[in-house]
Amino acid sequence: MFRLLAVLAILILAGIGFHLLNRPESAAGEQSTTDAYVQADLTRVSPQIAGRVGKVLVEENQAVRAGEPLVEIDDRDARIQVEEARAALAQASAEVVGLQARLKRQASTIEQARAQLEADRAAVNLARQEQTRYHDLAEIGAGTVQAQQRAEAELAARRAGQMGDRAAYDAAKQERAVLRADIEKARAAENTARARLDAAELALSYTRIEAPVDGTVAQKVVRPGAYVNVGETLLTLVPLDDLYINANFRETQIAHMHTGQPVRFTVDALPGATLTGKVASLGPASGVSFSAIPPHNATGNFTKIVQRLPVRIAVDPDQPDVGKLKVGMSVVPEVITD
Repeated sequence: MFRLLAVLAILILAGIGFHLLNRPESAAGEQSTTDAYVQADLTRVSPQIAGRVGKVLVEENQAVRAGEPLVEIDDRDARIQVEEARAALAQASAEVVGLQARLKRQASTIEQARAQLEADRAAVNLARQEQTRYHDLAEIGAGTVQAQQRAEAELAARRAGQMGDRAAYDAAKQERAVLRADIEKARAAENTARARLDAAELALSYTRIEAPVDGTVAQKVVRPGAYVNVGETLLTLVPLDDLYINANFRETQIAHMHTGQPVRFTVDALPGATLTGKVASLGPASGVSFSAIPPHNATGNFTKIVQRLPVRIAVDPDQPDVGKLKVGMSVVPEVITD
């Protein structure tokens, strides 16, 4: 009887062991990995204009806030460009004002020409009436030929004067159209000058490089007196207040992982400390998928390799040891998947 019970116990244990050995890795209630590190979204600070460095206002490992000055580039050339652009804008604005004054004065000239035409019309009418009267008198012998000729000459002169004044009136109106076109051209030049001034002032502002985010200064290579080019990395800002963990789990571990699951983790640099966090997101592809030459073998020689996928873990705030975390520290996280 005892032997039978022992055999049954062995069979049961063997079945349990077989089941456990053949159970998928992802079925475990906790998933851990040693391929995990503390990371942060680093910000590399670069100049937007080329120039010689005047001042470096921060030191390595110094904490800075967004908006604090980091580096100042010699701004003398930029200031000269601003003054030149400001003078060009003043000149363009004066040109617009002068043309507007001429246009206003031209309106008065047009009114004067119009009034002169009215006077010419009255004078021509009067001369025509005089010419008709002297002509009639000459026909009946009551007037002299000389008086008739004088009236005809006066009418011709008045008509000539009217034609000349009409030409002046038309020219004055055409001049008004020309002035309006010149004003539009001058306004375009003024807008161009204003845009150049804005660009010059923007370039001047680039000589003062400020921190774009909160962080700690690292990899500071800039020195006073050095000549820097656009896009050249001067220093890096590490946001220690916004750290996260990048854990690379085997593909066989992530079947039951999802956003929001609790995580506890230990840090090699902090023995005895256990911190907590939450799964923030799961990566869309394995790490090797982004390599220049993905090692996916399409030939007959194939060895299956378990891939790893990145899982981002957000660190819970207000923990005593969070302030001790640094980028690059090795971490052992455990994701609670139950």
